[in-house]
Amino acid sequence: MFGTSTQLPGLAPDLLVTDPSGWRPTAELRGHSLDALLDSSRRRWNAQPHAAAALAWKAYTYWLALPAVLGYASARRVPLLSAHDVLMHFDDPRPLVTLGLRADIPVAVLPSDPLALSGLPQVRVVPTEAALREEFRASLLDRHLTPLLDAIHDRVRLGRRTLLGSLASGVAYAVLRSADVLPGPSTETINALLTTLGVDDLVELVADAGGRLDVQRRTCCLAFTLPQPKVCKGCCIKP
Repeated sequence: MFGTSTQLPGLAPDLLVTDPSGWRPTAELRGHSLDALLDSSRRRWNAQPHAAAALAWKAYTYWLALPAVLGYASARRVPLLSAHDVLMHFDDPRPLVTLGLRADIPVAVLPSDPLALSGLPQVRVVPTEAALREEFRASLLDRHLTPLLDAIHDRVRLGRRTLLGSLASGVAYAVLRSADVLPGPSTETINALLTTLGVDDLVELVADAGGRLDVQRRTCCLAFTLPQPKVCKGCCIKP
């Protein structure tokens, strides 16, 4: 989607991590590594604990979901983002965290996909696009982000709706920012994914002044509470 070796802050070069030295599984975010992430967010934005957690979640969920969202949207191939198969490090100062995927991460595909006949052990064939989206939800939300959300709730008072609103906007933005090179209507892809995740009521697709689709949030990431307040373009809070 972005060029084979494009450097995106937040994702490993080429996405896959062939040498895991220096990387840690994101499953560690349920323990001390989550405290390190939240503390890094607090220092970066000079934020109160609840705002630091909301902004850390917003950044993390965008980069985490991006490969699965664009894999589905472009090729109907979904990497299954278990917390064991997604790796992280904090060595790059540009993003809050850098994520990458194990080279043998399982991938869900349709029967019509050439990978379905490959015999590769990491390829999981599912019968329909609806089943593919359910694999997307199960790996991204049920098994990865929901435990992380619960761990965040153990540390700060922060509404589930607030956090899931950032997930919804991240999924929508991922598709819209790549719309020029994706097959099919962006609105259909976004609505299908958001409905599968159960967060379709948290954002709305609206036309901007130039007639291009944009994302209007119905929740806030709390960036307006920072010492230097920021109101994001699609925020439900108007400046």
